[in-house]
Amino acid sequence: MGQAHSDERSTPPSREELTRELADKFAQKCFTSLELYSFKDVFNGLADRQGPLRYLKEDTIARFLGVPDVLSVSSVLFQMVSYIGAFPFLDDAPAVLGLDQMIMVVTILTDRYRRVLARGAVDRRALLFKSLAVYDRKFSSTATAPGGATMSEGDRPGADHIGADAVSSPGSRWGFAVDEPRDDEDSGPEGDDELVLAALDSLDYINAPKHASPPSSMHGAMIPADNWQKLIMLLLLIAPLDAQESLSSYANRLSGDQLENLRDTANCVLASFLNVELAPGVRFHRFDAVVPTSMPFMFNGLTALFEHFLFSRNLDLHRRLGDRPQPPASPPGLVQPLLEDTVSILNLNVLSQLSFFIPGSSLFRRLRLLYSGDEDGFSMGSFESKVFNWTAPTILLVTGTRLPDEASGMHSGPASAFLATLPPRRFPYGSVGGGNSENLTFGVYLGQPWKHTHRECFGADDTLLFQLQPIHDVFRASTLNKDYASFIKPSASTSVAGISFGCPAPPPTQTYRRSNTISLGPVSLALESSFEFGCFTHNYSSQGGAFQTSVSRKFDFQDRFEISSIEVWGCGGDEEAKHQAEHWAWEAREAEARRKINLGTGDIEADRALLEMAGLIGANRSGGSMG
Repeated sequence: MGQAHSDERSTPPSREELTRELADKFAQKCFTSLELYSFKDVFNGLADRQGPLRYLKEDTIARFLGVPDVLSVSSVLFQMVSYIGAFPFLDDAPAVLGLDQMIMVVTILTDRYRRVLARGAVDRRALLFKSLAVYDRKFSSTATAPGGATMSEGDRPGADHIGADAVSSPGSRWGFAVDEPRDDEDSGPEGDDELVLAALDSLDYINAPKHASPPSSMHGAMIPADNWQKLIMLLLLIAPLDAQESLSSYANRLSGDQLENLRDTANCVLASFLNVELAPGVRFHRFDAVVPTSMPFMFNGLTALFEHFLFSRNLDLHRRLGDRPQPPASPPGLVQPLLEDTVSILNLNVLSQLSFFIPGSSLFRRLRLLYSGDEDGFSMGSFESKVFNWTAPTILLVTGTRLPDEASGMHSGPASAFLATLPPRRFPYGSVGGGNSENLTFGVYLGQPWKHTHRECFGADDTLLFQLQPIHDVFRASTLNKDYASFIKPSASTSVAGISFGCPAPPPTQTYRRSNTISLGPVSLALESSFEFGCFTHNYSSQGGAFQTSVSRKFDFQDRFEISSIEVWGCGGDEEAKHQAEHWAWEAREAEARRKINLGTGDIEADRALLEMAGLIGANRSGGSMG
């Protein structure tokens, strides 16, 4: 018996056997019995057959998920899926997408693998990068190819799934002249390899490392810029998606100006990863730095998209209950819209962009417009009356056009007066190639209610300062400096008023009152009191600010701009809106009561006498004497 046991142990399981065992484990522990039944029914209804093999093709997956043809992203999505389908043996990619492989895909892309691989304290970021990357040794060569040459199809693993977008354009340089390889790329990311080892270890197989995929060198690996832009557009589109919601319900975002706006928003996100004019693709060190800081939730939409595989249209529980049929679901026109108010800055694409770093559960169908400069007036008084009584988090958005460089001599009037209040030290523009009149959008997520600033700023360490246009960037709060936000109305005791974020509160000294210069923080946004001009400062070389410096722009820059629109949105539900509405109604009643006091009685002479005593009309208007 002992010899038989030894012979059994000496024969390791094959890769196919381990894959099947892991798929069974994922299926049992990551899906309910109803979800698994639906998943198999969906797969069997979609699969093509070649002999005993049943598998899914690219167009089948794209059609089932409702991926719009106008985005031209189905090949990119299929490359990602066929790579992840090879898990845990990633060197076998691209995989034929049978049932076991699709179980891997859905489990990983919906983040359900954590239910099984609890020991593998890793995320899927490195795995997603490798699933989208193109590998070619020529990219890591220091030599240049002959003019007009392009890489051969045979040199590109998985070429059938990458598409023509991955090929370098004629005449381009081999390698990354503007993005030299770094030491941290030579060893490659370990996250996906740890995930592989955790998966094999979960099968209690002691020889798991021998079967694990060898660490792949990331030297020369990149996500082609065009492919990445297409996927970003899809991620923006699916960000608000529910598991049983069809992408066809967002068809209005894929035509005309809406499609162009979606593409422009995607380009702003793409700009945080690379300059498309200088680099052909995104390398891992940049991907790994930007995603967790500036857009940690950007892949969340994949969860709802791939959960479509868990809902079979052939499964109708109501028919089995024997009771009277349930009323039909509400028609699409009655579904609560993602965004109830439409104004200048915030639209559905910007809303999706915000959900890349603010949880979508706080945004979609939860935002209420509190203040709009276009509708309520560009004044701090109007801002205060609309915003200060909202008790839940708020999002401030401000957009404008960059002011011309001071060397051009084009400043006069209010613009010149505003620039005179800024410190004399100036930094270059914040976006590469950006010039005068470029559109800029900044914003702040504030978790605490607004209040007046006297000696100290307000806010907490969940405050986020961010830029949305022309480049996506997020500046997270520091825990050492708490000068998060300030609101200072013009008065006789303050010479510099306005709203600022990351700027120190003004000291109550006579010296400050004589100063007309705004004290800018190292990473800060300052809006002057008339809401005509603003200034964003990023002093990368400085330390100790209320907000952390950028991970994608490691240099000093400053954008001075003329404000075109400013909005404040409240994050919250019906309870917060009810409280705000009650306060507004109370203020309206008080204002009406003050307006009508002792007036409107029908006695014109009595009303006139009262106004004369108040000094508003007649001979007493200059002094208002009661005598």
